[in-house]
Amino acid sequence: MDLEIKQLVLAIKTIAEEKNLPEETVQEIVEQALAAAWRRDNGDREQEVRSVINLNTGDVDIYVSKNVVDEIENEHTELTVEEAKKLKKDAAVGDVVEEHEKANSFGRVAAQTAKQVILQRLREAEREIVMGEYEDKIGTIINGVVTRVEGRIVRFDLGKAQGIMPASEQIQSERYYPGQRLKVFLKDVERGFRGPQLVLSRGSTKFLEDLFRNEVPEMESGAVEIKGIAREAGVRSKIAVASNVQGVDPVGTFVGGHGTRVNAVVSEVGEQEKIDIVVWNEDPQVYIMNALSPTRVVKVDLDEANKKARVTVPEDQLSIAIGKQGQNVRLASKLSGYEIDIVAGEEVPEGAEIESKPVVQKLKRKNELESSLLEAIEEHGTDTAAKE
Repeated sequence: MDLEIKQLVLAIKTIAEEKNLPEETVQEIVEQALAAAWRRDNGDREQEVRSVINLNTGDVDIYVSKNVVDEIENEHTELTVEEAKKLKKDAAVGDVVEEHEKANSFGRVAAQTAKQVILQRLREAEREIVMGEYEDKIGTIINGVVTRVEGRIVRFDLGKAQGIMPASEQIQSERYYPGQRLKVFLKDVERGFRGPQLVLSRGSTKFLEDLFRNEVPEMESGAVEIKGIAREAGVRSKIAVASNVQGVDPVGTFVGGHGTRVNAVVSEVGEQEKIDIVVWNEDPQVYIMNALSPTRVVKVDLDEANKKARVTVPEDQLSIAIGKQGQNVRLASKLSGYEIDIVAGEEVPEGAEIESKPVVQKLKRKNELESSLLEAIEEHGTDTAAKE
């Protein structure tokens, strides 16, 4: 015969081990393939056929479902009541009975059909296993190896599956190359034509949060927690932390002794990314002041209705408050949830009136400056003459 059934049955265990699939799954796939092969050789496409394999003897039993009718229109799918009663004594019109046959051999075409079905179903089963395994890991950090860099997309080998990291999920300052081993955050698992497609990230806030979770065991116990993260991957991040246990310093806990914990995170995301750890506060004014760290803030005026904040800082703190290319105030806005407007003002005792002025000021024209200077000189000369 063209399809060695006994050899195929004996190979089920081997296939299961090689493909890392349950033996029952492989047996079910082979049974489906043999049913399709038998239908190809002996029956009709409309037939409902199932096969059962005896793993001890290697025998294959075929069961064909047929409807019980008064008058047969399709002999492949229908039986008369008289014929049906030979299989089931109380058979009546409308019942479904199964005819039993032994599968001893298959033709060349049917054998090829069986092989194609087995290969296809094995691939599908592998994909489902991978999907199930990695769906449980969504939202966690896994290890991967860069296989290819295609334009702005980086492809990873994750062991049993492939993953991609789009440009939007990459760290700006990082350069990727084949063979590079990296930690990545599993953001999502999508079904693709070639199997599960894993979407990876190193630039997300969740990646940064999980890195700290691995370094700060107090997060698992609930002693400290991360309340918010604002991140521009590869450049700068701000993390708001809080303590749930009296006497525990949240910032010190995340920084670690001699900075060991925060340095471990920095070494993973890259030395170029500066990480600010600030204390979260339920009072928005205090929280905004902390979020603008290391800026010294004089005053915070809130517009709760529009989620805006007008922050007054000393003039010598303007550049620090705004940051390079507006980065500090931008991240503080993301972290606090308020649109922050920085203005300059004198640092005065608490309770005194603060006269503030906008950061962006229009320069006086040249002729106006000259006129002011001449007036000042004339006034000075007049005062001097009067005294004499």
